[in-house]
This record gives sequence, structure tokens and C-alpha cells, in this order.
Amino acid sequence: MSRIVSIVTPVHEAAVGFLSAAFASLRAQELPDGWDWEWLVQVDGDDEVEVPANISADPHVKVSFGRRGGPGVARTLAWGRSQGELVKVLDADDVLPEGALYRDIAVLEEHASVGWTVCRVLDLMPDGSLQHYTLGEPEAGLLVRGELYEYWLSTHRPMVHPASLCIREGLLAEIGGWMALPASEDTALLMALDVIADGWFIEEPGLHYRKHPGQTTAHPDHRGGAEWGARMGAIRKRTDALALRLASA
Repeated sequence: MSRIVSIVTPVHEAAVGFLSAAFASLRAQELPDGWDWEWLVQVDGDDEVEVPANISADPHVKVSFGRRGGPGVARTLAWGRSQGELVKVLDADDVLPEGALYRDIAVLEEHASVGWTVCRVLDLMPDGSLQHYTLGEPEAGLLVRGELYEYWLSTHRPMVHPASLCIREGLLAEIGGWMALPASEDTALLMALDVIADGWFIEEPGLHYRKHPGQTTAHPDHRGGAEWGARMGAIRKRTDALALRLASA
């Protein structure tokens, strides 16, 4: 019986047109011996979104519709239906390059103490070109617990791209999935993971992050204003509480 990596993908109307490219990138993945993948596609509250028939018909794919709750709720609902021992994040408008899943699985098989992985990301521009995603990328290899949160506290930006996460399912269950935020729910998860378990940064690019006007990060409230402040506050409160609980255990 194969071991499973579960890919969770929230879908809303602005991104459904990119879903076929994400699917093609999944089908092209080669996994280590004994592994297979499942794709949990969660449509977020829009009954008019039509998932292409060739995707819905694939036995690896499980499509579901739910009440609108935002990306964090959609991701958590997708995870709730999963069967895998690893959970991989993939947004509907993004693409996995060759070898991405293989590298995630290989790291987590080789390093039992590592709870999650992230990787180098390339921005996929509207003209099809790839550009390097620049933040404060760390050295390849082990990410010691708390390292990324310390960086985030001073910048309110993640050092690595949270859209590239692959996580041990039991660790995700401990945290309780994604926060119910209108955005930054992936950063919130990354910060929580960072303070409770070591991670690993994979130097090879493992995600092509599509840039387009309909993405959540293009919203005017994403990087400022009252909503931004509340999101940052929620991330900080949960992460501080997790770090304190672990320190006092």
C-alpha cells in the first residue's frame, strides 16, 4: 500500500482558470518509490465555479464545495478530507516544477526530527517569465526552531515563502490547521510551525508562484490598514502562546 502526500488547494473564481496548469504540474511529478499523491480541491463558497471535467474525473482528485469562509477555512476543510501522512500546500494559480514533491518527501524521510519543509520560489510573471522571489532566504538545510519567527517580528514578512510548505500531518493536527484569516493564513501557519518544530529549506526552486491581478495578495488591504494590523496581531498572539507553552513544558 502506497504512502500518501496530500496536496490541499483552495479555489475561488479568480483562480479557477489556472487550475489546469496546477493539475498538469502535479501529474508530471515523480515521487520516491512507495509514494503516491492525492489532491484535495476545495471550492470556497462559489457554486458557479466549474472545476474542469478532466480534473474531477481523475481518481487522485477529490473536489468539494463549501460555504464561503476564505482561504484559511478552505485549506482546513481540504485537509480535513485528506488521507496522507504529509500535507503539501498548492494554491490553485501556482505550479510545481519538476522534482518538487520528490525533494519534500526525501527530506522528511531522511530527517525524522524535521517537521516541515519550504523551498526556493520563483515568481511566474504574466508574460510567462520566471523571476527570483527575493526576501531574506536562509542557507539551505536546517531551519532551527524560532529562526523564522524572529525575522518576522522585525519585518512582518516571512523569510521564506509559505506557499511552498510541506508538513507532517500530525504536526498540522496539533496546530489545528489554518487560522480563519482573510489573508496571511499561510504565514500564520508557517510562524506556528517554526516555533514548535525545526524545518528545512530546500535550495532548489520548488514552486512557481503566479503573479496576477486577481490574487489575494493584490488586494489593497493586504499590506496596510486596520485589517493588516489585526492579522499581524492574531499571528503574533498565537505564535507567542505556542512558543510559551513549549518553553514551559
